[in-house]
Amino acid sequence: MRKLSVRAVQKLTCKKRDAWWTVLLVDPVATRMLCWLARFRFVTPNRVTWAALFVGLGSAGLFLRGDRMSLIIGAALYHLSFILDCIDGKLARLKGNGSVFGGWLDYVFDRIRVLFCALALMGGQYLRTHEAYFLLAALVVVFLDMLRYVDALQIYKMRMSMRTKIEKVTAERKAAEAQAAAEAAAEQAARAEQFEQTQRLLRAREAQQEPQAGHRPPQGRPAPQQAQPAAGAESKVVFMEDLLRENPGIEADVLKQHAGTGEVVDLHAQFRGRFPWYTRVRQALLRSRIRPHLISGIEFQMFIFIVGPLIGQILWTTAASAVLLGLFELVIMYKFWLSTRDFTRVMDELAPAPQTVGTVADHLFAGRHRGRVPDAPLPPADVEERFPAPQPYEDPGFHPYPQPEPVPYQQPQPGYTYVSPLGSYVPADHQATQPIPVQVVQRVEQSWTEGDGRLR
Repeated sequence: MRKLSVRAVQKLTCKKRDAWWTVLLVDPVATRMLCWLARFRFVTPNRVTWAALFVGLGSAGLFLRGDRMSLIIGAALYHLSFILDCIDGKLARLKGNGSVFGGWLDYVFDRIRVLFCALALMGGQYLRTHEAYFLLAALVVVFLDMLRYVDALQIYKMRMSMRTKIEKVTAERKAAEAQAAAEAAAEQAARAEQFEQTQRLLRAREAQQEPQAGHRPPQGRPAPQQAQPAAGAESKVVFMEDLLRENPGIEADVLKQHAGTGEVVDLHAQFRGRFPWYTRVRQALLRSRIRPHLISGIEFQMFIFIVGPLIGQILWTTAASAVLLGLFELVIMYKFWLSTRDFTRVMDELAPAPQTVGTVADHLFAGRHRGRVPDAPLPPADVEERFPAPQPYEDPGFHPYPQPEPVPYQQPQPGYTYVSPLGSYVPADHQATQPIPVQVVQRVEQSWTEGDGRLR
């Protein structure tokens, strides 16, 4: 097989923006390994993902031992596991054999590797030093890793939702404008047709009157022309973040001016307005393919599982990484909050909200639904239709108070009598339901004295 070009493979498989640890310490090695692994047909992205998991679990086993040499070898294996984790995606982009299941498998195995390595690293140090801080550090590492990736996925989901809503409202507005233009054109065509009919009637009447020689019949006004829809009325919504991603070295204002006829929506206008230096830093970093988020989940893992074991300061490295990751997460949340404000502004421009937004309806206050307030509004007319009262014919066999089936009256037998269930007297015409036996108690006269111990 012919030898692959490292530069060509790097240009095809490397991302336009990535973490600085990946750009500086992973991509140079991963690209050269990819050029060698791509020669074999049995090497697939999913198999590379499994290999990355097994190497990571081996790193966790060495972390659990806790001695100095095991920590160094474990850190080297963790870095190799991360390189393999990057190769699977590059291999999928190179050969075009990626799959949705492979992306899910890569994500789940990353979380499993972090979980096992965190428990093994901190657990091994706890077994050697018996300091409870390492157990707390393990919980912090697992929690922050979970928070980072869950928050990233949720923010991405919300951004896609905002984009979808803007595109939907814009399309509805364009459709309404097109419908209004079509109705106006139809009305104008109807007026033109009516004008033509009137002109034809006038010409027919003048022809019947036999006009004098040399007399020219009056000419009617020219029929108005129909309005033609402007070309390119269907303008597509363009988002500024997409333009900046495709053209990282150009200013946002310049991109907005040269965006064409499409409507440009900027959901990060407030953030760039409050932090103008961010654009310059971003452009300087993107020249080297480094994204502005300098402390992400990747750097967090690398400092804990590689830098900490190598320098022998696991606890302090974990604490510093956790603080930096937390600060950057707060910045991301603040940026997303400003983006939601820009989204609200854009939605108000596209479809203004009604004046009653943010208030409580009058019919929800206490007493309104009972009719105690004289001027209270009446309930909606469809309430009785939605909640109709039960009708008698709906269940003919239903009785609120079911009565027992009557039985014929029988003559009382010796030792039995008939009484009502509530203990009252039975009327003469009452039909009894069942006989109740009566026990006859015989009175016995017996004398007693005060000395026999019985009470009177």
